[in-house]
Amino acid sequence: KRKDDLPAHCQVKGYVTPQVGFEIRLPVNNWNGKFMETGCGGTCGVITIDWLCPGPLRKGYACITTDMGHEDRSGGGLWAYNNPQEEIDWGFRATHVTAIAGKAITEQYYRKTPSKAYFMGCSTGGRQGMVEAQRFPWDFDGIIAGAPASDQSGTIMIRLWAALAMRDKDGKSILSSTDLQLVHDAVVDTCDMNDGVKDGLIGDPRACHFDPLKLVCKGQSSTECLSMEQANALKKIYTGPMTSKGKEIYIDGALMPGAELAFGGYFESKFSSFDVNFLRYMAFVPDPGPNWQPSDLNFDRDYKRFGMMESFYAGTNPDLRKFKAAGGKIILYHGWSDAGPGGIPPLKTVDYYETVEKTMGGPAATQDFFRLFMIPGMGHCGGGEGALDIDYLSHLEAWVEKDHAPDAMIGKHLDEERNDPKNIKFTRPVYPYPLRAKYKGSGDPNDAASFVPESP
Repeated sequence: KRKDDLPAHCQVKGYVTPQVGFEIRLPVNNWNGKFMETGCGGTCGVITIDWLCPGPLRKGYACITTDMGHEDRSGGGLWAYNNPQEEIDWGFRATHVTAIAGKAITEQYYRKTPSKAYFMGCSTGGRQGMVEAQRFPWDFDGIIAGAPASDQSGTIMIRLWAALAMRDKDGKSILSSTDLQLVHDAVVDTCDMNDGVKDGLIGDPRACHFDPLKLVCKGQSSTECLSMEQANALKKIYTGPMTSKGKEIYIDGALMPGAELAFGGYFESKFSSFDVNFLRYMAFVPDPGPNWQPSDLNFDRDYKRFGMMESFYAGTNPDLRKFKAAGGKIILYHGWSDAGPGGIPPLKTVDYYETVEKTMGGPAATQDFFRLFMIPGMGHCGGGEGALDIDYLSHLEAWVEKDHAPDAMIGKHLDEERNDPKNIKFTRPVYPYPLRAKYKGSGDPNDAASFVPESP
């Protein structure tokens, strides 16, 4: 079967009992001998094979994806209401059994076992990849995990904290898109040079010490400035959720300076339906149900109740010894400007990776098989002002199959209007964390060759 410009392929749909749906596409000609599973997004509920599989299929992969155990085209989450089987499938089982089924179908079709198996996904797909490495370390030889929603409940607490901070007591937004642009411009003006060149990108926003109180209106001025209420709202977002006594709930709960343009999603007329429905139907035992509202969220106690359901979902176990012993490799990536209603706080990924280093015996022992790449100016799974077009799969193949570890990857920023791969506005190197790109002081700042790695 042909679809668009895809090579001729066999398309198979099926399910694993009780109802884990999947679809696999197998090249009719020029199979490269390898197997790929791709992740989905949000609560899944649909077969998103047209999202990530076309690229691998063109490279000759047999490629599969799953609906994660339920059908839900609306993304409403009602499927999970008092339904532990489907929550288990979405949490960890569906990705695993889909891999087993996909490999069996591939072997049956080609009369040959795949030589290598890879996984690639972002957001929920990134969580799927990390869960696989932690719970089923023999399923894949290599994993690409982007912006993983590995602590989904905590992430939603952070997003709703930001959304509530953006509203007054009557539920109306206190910050406009114009206000956020003002703040973003001020943040970039303050911290732009921390990568050594004035390019509109903040190399590492953790080194950006911007205080929104500096923008508070003075005297009679009321334009190009913020009210005290607006500045305090931003400070709350940059700090993250707190209890009523001022105790930080998460050490990785802040959203980063430079991500302000994504904050606008928090003051939409309605709260994120994904976040609200997750807390209604997926986060607690028992489920509070359809009458639960964001105003019911209690920052003093509710985070303590997430543990039961997160035991199904979490991808936060730093013990990757079995995956490493099996010869597996992981490329983990995240955008520093990830924010907004569907975003994942980047500090969650940084904290996880640093915890893995401590667990696995230090940076060298970790980077043997697992590397993190933080992308300046990139939003959630893409988008933004950074050099975010990166060929992760080629780097993973070289690492797994030729032992060429990714010491640097080149990111491209394409012209947004044309989205033409030939129309590259600039390139940047991205180095394994904690290294970051620094302009070497000479050369074209739009050329990756003008940058070198720098330790923080």
